[in-house]
Amino acid sequence: MSVTALLVSHDGARWLPAVLAGLTGQTHPVDRVVAVDTTSRDDSVDLVRTALEGSSVPLLTDVVPGSTSYPAAVRHALDLAPSAPSPDGEGDEWVWLLHDDSNPEPTALAELLAAAREHPDVAILGPKLREWPSLRRLLEVGLTITGTGHRETGLERGEYDQGQHDAVREVLAVNTAGMLVKRQVLESLGGLDEELPIFGNDIDFGWRAALAGHRTLVVPQAVVFHAEAAHRGVRRTPLTGRHTHYQERRAALFTSLANVPSRAFAWQYVRLFFGSLLRVLGYLGVRSVGEALDELAAVLSVHGRPRQVLAARRERARRREGEPADVRPLLAPRWLPYRHGLDFVTDLASAATSQAADVAERRRLAKAPGSTPSSREQRRGSAEDDEEAYLTDTGLVARFFTNPVAVVLVLFGVLALLAGREAFGTITGGALSPVPNTADDWWRLHAATWLPLGTGTDVPAPAYVLPFALAASVMLGHTGAVVSGLMLLAVPIAAWGAWRLLKVVGHLVDPLGLPRWLVVWGALTYALVPVTSGAWGEGRFGTVAVAALLPWAAHAALGFVDPDRDRRWRAAWRTALLLALGAAFVPGFWLFALLATAVVLGAAGFIAPRLLRERDSWGPPVVAVAATPVLLAPWLLPLIATGSGSGLLLEAGRLTVDQVTFGGLLTGRLNDLGAPGWLGVVLALLAVVALVPRRTRVSVTICWLVALAAALAAGVLSRLTLDLPSITTRPSLGLFVVILQGTTVVAVVLGADAYLRRLDEHHPWWQRGLATGLAVTAALVPLGGLGWWLTTPDNALARDAAQAVPVYMQQSSLVGEEHGVLVLGGSVEDGITYRIRRDDGTTLGEDEVLTLADEDTGLTEDVRALVSSPTPAVVAELGARGIEYVVLSSPADGSISSLLDATAGLDQASAEDRSTRAWRVDRPLDPSAVEGPGSWWRTGLLVLQGFAILAALVLAAPTVRKRREGHVDG
Repeated sequence: MSVTALLVSHDGARWLPAVLAGLTGQTHPVDRVVAVDTTSRDDSVDLVRTALEGSSVPLLTDVVPGSTSYPAAVRHALDLAPSAPSPDGEGDEWVWLLHDDSNPEPTALAELLAAAREHPDVAILGPKLREWPSLRRLLEVGLTITGTGHRETGLERGEYDQGQHDAVREVLAVNTAGMLVKRQVLESLGGLDEELPIFGNDIDFGWRAALAGHRTLVVPQAVVFHAEAAHRGVRRTPLTGRHTHYQERRAALFTSLANVPSRAFAWQYVRLFFGSLLRVLGYLGVRSVGEALDELAAVLSVHGRPRQVLAARRERARRREGEPADVRPLLAPRWLPYRHGLDFVTDLASAATSQAADVAERRRLAKAPGSTPSSREQRRGSAEDDEEAYLTDTGLVARFFTNPVAVVLVLFGVLALLAGREAFGTITGGALSPVPNTADDWWRLHAATWLPLGTGTDVPAPAYVLPFALAASVMLGHTGAVVSGLMLLAVPIAAWGAWRLLKVVGHLVDPLGLPRWLVVWGALTYALVPVTSGAWGEGRFGTVAVAALLPWAAHAALGFVDPDRDRRWRAAWRTALLLALGAAFVPGFWLFALLATAVVLGAAGFIAPRLLRERDSWGPPVVAVAATPVLLAPWLLPLIATGSGSGLLLEAGRLTVDQVTFGGLLTGRLNDLGAPGWLGVVLALLAVVALVPRRTRVSVTICWLVALAAALAAGVLSRLTLDLPSITTRPSLGLFVVILQGTTVVAVVLGADAYLRRLDEHHPWWQRGLATGLAVTAALVPLGGLGWWLTTPDNALARDAAQAVPVYMQQSSLVGEEHGVLVLGGSVEDGITYRIRRDDGTTLGEDEVLTLADEDTGLTEDVRALVSSPTPAVVAELGARGIEYVVLSSPADGSISSLLDATAGLDQASAEDRSTRAWRVDRPLDPSAVEGPGSWWRTGLLVLQGFAILAALVLAAPTVRKRREGHVDG
């Protein structure tokens, strides 16, 4: 047997000395060496020539361009070394492929040749590969491929070599790093495929050989150490670039499609396409954005050029003789991809759990770094540690009932659900309009450029329609459950968020943190703000939603001061998502965050200018507020473009009139549906008392400054008048009431902590009595608020919305948009109002559009003529506007009804209420009456929003997948 060693090198100087020593030190020497270098920038060529020119082994070398693929380099090497007969005149000529980072053991070639003699029908043999430089970790003992294109070695991750895989066996393929192949077979199959320039050509060649009837053996007694420099990203070449995963995945997809049997090709083509899209989502879920993009590029590269795949299949069929052999036993089992998927989910859950444990440990260690607590604090800490240890050793039920904090929180949640019982089921009233019939209605509203409301408008749907549509889709189309869930869960979610926020704030102010009962008081007091303010009772779901989101957004924003750079940037994206979600309900939420960011950065630039020179310091808050408009682009940009910028100062839902006075700001009350004012006065007085302790005066003062800024903003806005097309109103102030109440709660909690730190049994009785009195007074705030909510019947919510339109007209309006109903109200003396009902009426998400839509002056003139001097021409104009019925709501003005009764083209229609009059328009209805133009840029904004949300979610997620790193010793 003659053996030609074929070595391809590229910038391999760090490994070549050991590789060449291994090559020349073989117990069975090779007959000649062919070395091809792809224009290395180091001294690889000189190393090869120096090591081999002095030996007795013939050497052939050449240098080819750096863009030369590995298959082309192998083919060029074979051209340099014509086929040579065996020295003994017997046997085949073998080619031993080596990489410049693959170091063979001295007996590797001898073991491969021994196996070749024992199995003369074998055409390809491969060694066992072990990791270099660790030398013990297994890399490959033969190769195969799964149905999803995954390169399968059959080894566990990080498995060490203990002889457990040392049986010689037939496999689909072996790595080209150490592959021993008959030259005749290599050439008859066309060599390695140049469509696979650096990765995947080993499996492809083995698969083609197997289909042609050739056998491949792995010989574990032959060992080669492989650094996998290209795979690990240690070495970059013109072929790999910076996108190693792209090259590997593209090779896997191409190999699978080029060699799969014809009967399975169509299924495999579809399977790999959609499977790759799922892999993209999986990579995004673990914040591997680069690999996700590489995966997407790979599948588009292969599936986007089907002719290339078909040409490769034809070439393989041409080179095969006869029917292809059955290679199914050599392929990976069909169930293996599903096990890999389960392993991935398990790894993801394990990583997330480990990270959560790491965060908890960091917080625990940060409680008392280098501090010396008082005896009272030591006793409290010891008691809490003992309680925690006890709870760990008991059962779940015992843990719950022996933890008073858990009992109180759960009891509060149950009572909150009981108090909010009015929200069970479909509700309307106040700021709440009826919900649409299905989630599809919200999706259409969100995607539409022109809305068929009234006489048609291009004012965009409010931004909260998107989260409502998503939630309704998750709830299988139950739109009513979305609003009910928001109103029911807002209070518990606000309590949870406030609990998390106060715990972090407590650790920032005091390394020991805040007492748990103090955190409980603050969380429960804040959670009741949307209720005690009157927002809940009036159905102002925008203010309710912002109240639930505010502590979560503040908690995320505290991540801006985290010492870890990665956590600061993740906090930026979490804050951006929460800001965008809050601004979708109350746009002023983003405006206030923008103002607060400018003030904080300005103050930081004045106090510590060095911070503004570090991008990682100022970047996260700037990104948080700058990303919000992008996340809301399909609503924000059209809102401004249509001249409806006043909507930035309103909130979600029907337009309500704020009754916020100075007293209302002080007590946190929006309207008469709020809790008794004395509860707010008590909280405000406690915030004043919180300024007394010197220990927390700075932090309490900061809370007061934030509250003052919110109060000033509310005062300025309360003086503004918004002249909307349909009404004149004032900006919504619910957000500022929530912010004022939230900062007041934080101030009280911090001040109370300072009081508790100072008191012990050595203080005078009157001081202890004063503290007890303050504690009892403070407890009245959440207890009084919850008790009032449980017992008060006053709210604007109702089960069913009042309908002025008869049922048969409602059913007719569902037939098409041209079957509108003109509803008139008022009288000639007091003034006439009008609205047009289409489809299922004005539903949640459409109120803001109608409020901001420009008045149709032509319709106004038609209505004025209709109620004063109706003519057949006016009636015909109603039909042209897609109005089928006219309803004069109760109590109907007799002078108007008598005019309409006598108008030609109006037929009297029945009405359910005797004091309501109705007429049918007996004129042709225009089906295109409310149709409007489309817009390509609206589609572009929706696509931009989708990608922005996806990117923000990925960047905000915890990092649970580390980048692939390579560390290789030369």
